[in-house]
Amino acid sequence: MSARPGDARLVLDERGTVVQWSRGAEQLLGYLAQEALGRHVTLLLDDQPSPDHAEQPGQVAARHRDGHRVTVRATVSPLMGSGGALHWSVELTPASDAAPDRVDAALLRALLTESPLGVQVVDGDLRLVRLNLAAPGVRGVVGAEATGRHIRDVAPGLVDEWIERQIRHVAETGRPLGFLHRGRPPSDLAHDHVYSVTLLSLKDPAGRSLGVLVASQDITERRRAQDRLNLLAEAGTRIGTTLDVVTTAEELVVAAVPAIADIATVDVLDDVLHGEVSAPGPVSEAIPLRRVAFRSAGDLRAQPAYDAGDLVEYLLSSHIASLTELRPILVPRLNGDQLSADDRRTAHIRADAAHSLMVVPLAARGVVLGLASFYRATEPDPYDEDDLLLTAELCARAAVCIDNARQYTRERNAALALQRTLLPRSVPPQNAVEVAWRHESARSPGDWFDVIPLSSARVALVVGRMAGQGIEAAAAMGQLRMAINTLAPQGLAPDELLGQLHDLVTGHSDESATDSPGAPARAQMQGATCLYTIYDPISRRCTLARAGHPAPVVVTPQGTVEIPDVPEGPALGTGHPPYRTVEVELQENSTLALFTPSLVRSGGADRSAAMSTLCRVLGGNPHRSLEGTCDALVRAHQPAADEGFVLLLARTRVLAADRVASWSLPADPAVVATARSVTLRQVAAWGLGALDFTTELIVSELVTNAIRYGTGPIGLRLIWDRALICEVSDGSSTSPHLRYAYETDEGGRGLFLIAQLAHRWGTHYSARGKTIWAEQALPGPGTSHPAEAP
Repeated sequence: MSARPGDARLVLDERGTVVQWSRGAEQLLGYLAQEALGRHVTLLLDDQPSPDHAEQPGQVAARHRDGHRVTVRATVSPLMGSGGALHWSVELTPASDAAPDRVDAALLRALLTESPLGVQVVDGDLRLVRLNLAAPGVRGVVGAEATGRHIRDVAPGLVDEWIERQIRHVAETGRPLGFLHRGRPPSDLAHDHVYSVTLLSLKDPAGRSLGVLVASQDITERRRAQDRLNLLAEAGTRIGTTLDVVTTAEELVVAAVPAIADIATVDVLDDVLHGEVSAPGPVSEAIPLRRVAFRSAGDLRAQPAYDAGDLVEYLLSSHIASLTELRPILVPRLNGDQLSADDRRTAHIRADAAHSLMVVPLAARGVVLGLASFYRATEPDPYDEDDLLLTAELCARAAVCIDNARQYTRERNAALALQRTLLPRSVPPQNAVEVAWRHESARSPGDWFDVIPLSSARVALVVGRMAGQGIEAAAAMGQLRMAINTLAPQGLAPDELLGQLHDLVTGHSDESATDSPGAPARAQMQGATCLYTIYDPISRRCTLARAGHPAPVVVTPQGTVEIPDVPEGPALGTGHPPYRTVEVELQENSTLALFTPSLVRSGGADRSAAMSTLCRVLGGNPHRSLEGTCDALVRAHQPAADEGFVLLLARTRVLAADRVASWSLPADPAVVATARSVTLRQVAAWGLGALDFTTELIVSELVTNAIRYGTGPIGLRLIWDRALICEVSDGSSTSPHLRYAYETDEGGRGLFLIAQLAHRWGTHYSARGKTIWAEQALPGPGTSHPAEAP
């Protein structure tokens, strides 16, 4: 058998004589091998009992060669020697010089007289058997006379029924328990302390219960530090959830009450609410501040001295000092000498028994945003420097969020101001539809709408939404709207116009940000949605196409609600056109509702529910005024946070049949005279004799050009609307152009003359060819308007 390094090994024969002696044995007992071999083992043992202690089982006392006593643990095992004789192998391991009972006694003495831990032994009747009188919670207050008393009598602020139940449970089951407990120790009955408590069952060797060991440690400061860290961490997630100054201030007081204060208020500079700030550094005490947030503990029921939105006047020196010196102010004891009789808050402070105050400036990047005030009323202890440090850190984090919200407010206000300058303030005059609209901007400065009069008494209705936000989105909206107003008078069909816009946006999105100063704004066009419709009051036909935008809602005069099946094309600058046009015929006095997507994406409700609400309101009273319908829809709308919308309602009109006259003419030069003749008769029948000469000349030139350069058949149409409109159609798609003829030229003056005589003119195309049109203003107020005609 091999010995472990450092262990002493010897072999005894059947008579107890040493026959082998290891080097470990030499080191342990000091005898050389030649001195130990042949000696009886009893000569190596100490046969005198120790006066201090007795050896434990498995231990023996040996005598070192120099005479001192050595306590060792002996392990004996049989070993077969030569010739079959029985030998004994003995392993000796040094034992501790201190006996276990002496260690146990020292340990018990340390725990019960010197340990900073609370240690108590409680018997089955919950009476103290032993306790540590040096523990922080009882030192100097509880003495040895506490032994034998009930634990609740000794520490009534710490021991309650719940603690007693836990001790009895451990005594009965023998299972240990650990938990946190809050209470007031005998040495500090005025304040709560937090303890980490462990309960252990004590039993005798027979397994009978002797009581319970209660070991506790005061972790109040550690717990307080952890609570403060948790408060700051939680506040980091709860403050600044929105980019709104008032909401952020309200989140600050919610985080502070009741964790820090019984009452908390936040007042900000009036300019901050409008996105502006003063210069960096302290501000004058006379600067106006406005109350934005107030909160009190629920059981206190405190009432604010200032309502939300009120201007706040500061008279307390602590508030003034915090503003002018830009530092947190601690008022541990808020007494009558510090309160001004002229301050509206004084009566409230006294009524709520607020006795301690902290005033912390809200500042970010050196710029003052406002003040936060924190009052303590129910907690008897005043605020201290640690409380002020914690509160200042909380307010510093909140101030950054308030400043972010302020900057967002400034940018949003600038974007909305730009938007207001770019959107129509009124619709241009036209007779095709009656319109009403609502534009709730909120965070959507890229929403827009348009009502664009077109040729042939038609009108285009447009609603769109930019993908982005901010001032760039507003600028991009203005550019896109300008493009639509440029393309619409060219007579493009809705699908063709959206295709042109898509190409425009795709081209801009490929530009680098350094290509031009406007490139960042133009990049906002990508992903814009648009619904484009054209209504013709003569045919009552409405053509529609959409790019990533919701389809409109149509309400008949009878109240039937319909949603036209308009294929959805990709948002502008995304996906792959073409777009598709759908044509529907509308009854007179039908209502067409166009809107941005946010109107049917309301406050967490799903889109189908929001659409149901929209259709219900639209169809509920089809004869209600459009303004009344707009108001009803706004009331029914439940907007998502800070999300605006555009709503455009159009009620269709029909141009009476006697206001339109049309003829089909062969492509023969001889019909020019016929065209002039029928035109003069129709103008005279409408009572527009003042326009007969110019109208005759315009029709003559347009018909002549159609015969000379176009293909038949030729159509002539006169429309009496807000202007007198002359239209000549042919089967050619050749684009006419205006020429400036020389004096010697025999022709080329037709369109030039028309441009001089007409109020406006143009060309639009269809699948069957083109139409050249010219409008003349009606000759004065005496001429009846189509909408006024009987």
